Amino acid sequence: MIAEVAFEGPLPRPFSYLVPAGWTAWRGQRVAAPLRGAARVGVIVALHDGDAAALKPLLARVDERRLLGDDELALADWISAESLTPIGSTYLSLLPPPIAPASRRRGAQTAPRRAARRAPDAPSDHPGAGPPPPPGGAPGSPLAADVHEAVGRAAGGPATASVSKAGSGVHDAAAAAGVHRAMGGEGAAAGDTGRAAPSAHPELLVGAGREARLLDTLARAAVPALVLTADIEAAGRWAQRLGRLGPCVRLDSGVTEAERAAAWTALGAGEVRWAVGTRSALLVPLPPRAAVALVDEHEAAHKPPGPPRIHAREVVLERTARHRSPALLTSATPSVESWWRASVGRMAMSEPAPAAWPAVTLADTRGIARREALTPALARAIRETLAARRRVLLAVSRLASALGCDECGAILKCERCVVALAYSPAGRSLGCRICAAATPLPETCPTCHGRRLAPFGWGAERVEHAVRRRFAHARIARYDPEATRGRRAEAQRAAAAAADVVIGTRGALRLFGPASLGLAGFVSPDQLLGLPDFRAAERAFALVWAAAERVRPDGAVIIQTQNPEHYAFAAVAKQELASFYAPEMRFRAELGYPPFRRLAIVTTGGPDGATAQRLAEEVVAALAARDLVVYPPAPDRRNRTRRVVVKGGPDLARALEDGLRGLGGPRAAATRGIIEAEVDPVEWPS
Repeated sequence: MIAEVAFEGPLPRPFSYLVPAGWTAWRGQRVAAPLRGAARVGVIVALHDGDAAALKPLLARVDERRLLGDDELALADWISAESLTPIGSTYLSLLPPPIAPASRRRGAQTAPRRAARRAPDAPSDHPGAGPPPPPGGAPGSPLAADVHEAVGRAAGGPATASVSKAGSGVHDAAAAAGVHRAMGGEGAAAGDTGRAAPSAHPELLVGAGREARLLDTLARAAVPALVLTADIEAAGRWAQRLGRLGPCVRLDSGVTEAERAAAWTALGAGEVRWAVGTRSALLVPLPPRAAVALVDEHEAAHKPPGPPRIHAREVVLERTARHRSPALLTSATPSVESWWRASVGRMAMSEPAPAAWPAVTLADTRGIARREALTPALARAIRETLAARRRVLLAVSRLASALGCDECGAILKCERCVVALAYSPAGRSLGCRICAAATPLPETCPTCHGRRLAPFGWGAERVEHAVRRRFAHARIARYDPEATRGRRAEAQRAAAAAADVVIGTRGALRLFGPASLGLAGFVSPDQLLGLPDFRAAERAFALVWAAAERVRPDGAVIIQTQNPEHYAFAAVAKQELASFYAPEMRFRAELGYPPFRRLAIVTTGGPDGATAQRLAEEVVAALAARDLVVYPPAPDRRNRTRRVVVKGGPDLARALEDGLRGLGGPRAAATRGIIEAEVDPVEWPS
């Protein structure tokens, strides 16, 4: 028997190995195999008969039982094809941590009694069920030790599921009734043994109380559920919430590797009803008709750097559509893609009556020579909020790459792509991040002919200095979780949690719950509108709306802006989602941006800029013959790589795969340079 084994990284194809006699091998199994003189972990992607006389044998089995069923294997193949991610990287990034044999034995001896047991007649080849086959290397042997050392050790503790238990904690039952009925919680068909009927469409929960409505819907439905969050912190909160309903396991890195592996097994065997994880849990086997919920579906964190390059939302929708199982998504400000799906009937939206909303003031700063970060209106609001012993958040941005007019508020944009032009102080030039058009710095504003052109922005340090000078007795802290790590981040978070005034970036919102602030002030949100990204308005809208949700109804939101008439800010002031999405979708449709067309970024690199440019030109030539819009190559800031933006239809991934095949595929050999392709990027290069 011959096994085709794929490894992580830019390897062009799987490698063939001999399956040793007596082994039971299967597709999706992780194994150790010799590669370039060392034992490396890969995954079996195919098995077939043939002449194996010249092949090296596999060294050991990393997985001793099946972790993926046929459905999960097919989904992994779809993810790889849709995201242009190598199949080995796709599998290895979405499988649970392998556990050393010693940890398994210790966990088997100390594991607590589970809430439910696998039925006696459950099929033994079900993922996570049945006795493990004999290991490839004997437990405790040097070979087994070397392999598990290469794979990674368990992070301590017994190999048991992380189970949370508590009392009841369900709220707003009536608000979830419509979604609950869609999941089949009431009026199930006769003979359905109490299980829910699948939902006809995914459900998008927006508005106040959306997470409470999701929790109540899951509690009422007669199906197991997997809840996916954007980060570990949110996963911990959801594990506590679901733990009040019954045993809940975690599949994210917030628990030990042994606990994650045991949770994967328990969920696949149907031993627990609730599971919480992040994107790494997308392939976990689920019982039939299990619901999948995605919290904050609009978050870019659902598509973090690294393989596979695909948003968790797309995988959830694909997976639940294949099995006609319920899909539930929550968002304060849905992605434009989800709003479009709802508008054309591909997704059902649940939006309650608007909740109480703080007063929103748009402070017009056009024509004002601002030497202070705080306008009189914002300074007065801070003083009144502190006097009332309430907390203040001042939102700032670390990004300031666009140029704007201080007199009329206009943002200099590309005439072709209608996105902000990126400003290069060194070259005193403007460039488009999409079509690569470059233009010298103008002397006057193209809109009003004013001469006060300047980059947007007030940095956190300047804002902090202004606040300390005016409010010396207040406790003031800066918080930028995206820029700090480790102990410094922990200290910064602790100081911000105790501060009266927090000056922070978008991540600082995590410190505050709903209606916990007295004031949210935006010092210069035009920085967000000026990002060289077609999603700039969407990001600005999401940030300001999220901050407003965290302000008390009798509090205030003050937006200092040179664009007070922009629909992103006006929609927040009116507390009206549709006021943002209607003009935003018109803009996207007219220019051919997602969701109406798909985009991809093809990046070429090499030992020098000339190599990257030459390879980028080959990419443009290879793709130009297809039904794609291909823009000229654009250099990065250090002139080491080139980016080629490609626009196409629903089959963009396949068109790129076919077009780049002659150049070595989306990941070419490093000797010629490197080609990386990302489809549907959520973070645009700045």
